Amino acid sequence: MKFELGRCLLNERLMESGKSAEWLAKELLFKPERVYDFIENKRVMPLKIAISIADSIGCDVRALYELIPNDYEVKAQYQRNDSMIQLTENDIN
Repeated sequence: MKFELGRCLLNERLMESGKSAEWLAKELLFKPERVYDFIENKRVMPLKIAISIADSIGCDVRALYELIPNDYEVKAQYQRNDSMIQLTENDIN
């Protein structure tokens, strides 16, 4: 299934880990503004940075963003399931 990225959840993950944005910036040798840009959805984290952030704060990389199922993919899946149900109903009759 394909996903769209929703809002960044970095601030929530930082609070859960008891760490601050300033600590994370220092840990990864970033300017604090860069971390705040991620938190405020002004920038999307590149994968390598997301992995480093997740490792630093002890969370899964997928927990850094809301993941929204792609509507097209979901609709296509429902259509396939509906077709399978109709086929099953037709087979019974």
